[in-house]
Amino acid sequence: MTASRITQIIAHPLRATLPKVQRTSQGDYPAIELVVVEVVTSDGVVGFGEALARRGAAGYARLVDEVLGPRLIGKDPADRRAHWKAMRAALSGRPGGQLVEAISGVDIALWDIAGKQAGLPIHKLLGGIGRTQVAAYASSINWLDDATVEAEVNAALKAGFREIKVKLGHPLKDAIARARFIRRLAGDDIALYVDANWAYDVDDALIVGRALADLGYGFFEEPIAPHDREGYRRLAQHLPIRLAAGESDYVASEALIMLQDRSLGLIQPDVTRSGGITETWRIAELAAAFNTAYAPHVGWSGAICVAASLQLAAAAESFRTFECMVYENPLRDAFTHPVVGEGSQLTDGKLAVPQGPGLGIEIDRDALKRFRLA
Repeated sequence: MTASRITQIIAHPLRATLPKVQRTSQGDYPAIELVVVEVVTSDGVVGFGEALARRGAAGYARLVDEVLGPRLIGKDPADRRAHWKAMRAALSGRPGGQLVEAISGVDIALWDIAGKQAGLPIHKLLGGIGRTQVAAYASSINWLDDATVEAEVNAALKAGFREIKVKLGHPLKDAIARARFIRRLAGDDIALYVDANWAYDVDDALIVGRALADLGYGFFEEPIAPHDREGYRRLAQHLPIRLAAGESDYVASEALIMLQDRSLGLIQPDVTRSGGITETWRIAELAAAFNTAYAPHVGWSGAICVAASLQLAAAAESFRTFECMVYENPLRDAFTHPVVGEGSQLTDGKLAVPQGPGLGIEIDRDALKRFRLA
């Protein structure tokens, strides 16, 4: 029997205008960009992956087409670790940035192929822990006016969410008032979380964090800049609330630092940034080894990211909760068959994990063409 070989790697840079502008402490986001990577094998199996590319998706696609793809043509798609190392070796310097994000798209596609060839969902290839559903939280309540926020919270509750995440920013008095407002809206039985998107310095984060703890919030995500490692250690020592971070980091060696010093209570790698399933699984396994909760970051990504994140969540031992985005996103809502990870699919506060081979989804080719950048 002739071994399967990689015959083609195609990068599709995509851009979609969001029906509703999203706002965080960092500003407004009217559109999203990402790269879908398509890998074709000699036996006719096609895998799809996604690379995070908030801006400049065409540049990421060129990196895949001209630098990463040629290193893998003719190779066995099953040798995923070897391919990861070969792609990483394309550029020198510390691992991260555009290179590792681009690698993510290729790596996820290779795992999709592996699952399709084996006839198994990826979470089974990872070892499996028996989950077919995962707890999910509504993400995120925007840093907008009170009327908009009230409508968003009510919609999340109506959809059946039992966990909700809120965006906070400056000024501090407004942030604390917003946290109180949402607790009143949601009631005491709903788990609430906060994402600050690096809005604060350490001293401001201490003020906000103490208020959140008093209000019974469950975790405080990225209160300060992700590279401020000493700052996270200080916050962990002085705040009675779980700190969450990891979406801004790239590889397992970065995650290891914050797991070893116990500054995080919840780690949140993004599979489309953290080197795909191969490297994100290393992070999830490290989290289990350090008895630290794991929650995949999804954010403003597409349907492939959602599907890959559900597969990881289904297999990870220390999985805690899944980020279910509740705003309209054309690159997620109608991009795959079946649609995955939508709030409308909640059952008792949980989302179903795709059980088909690979990612468990099929890409809508018409949507792929419609949103492709020229």
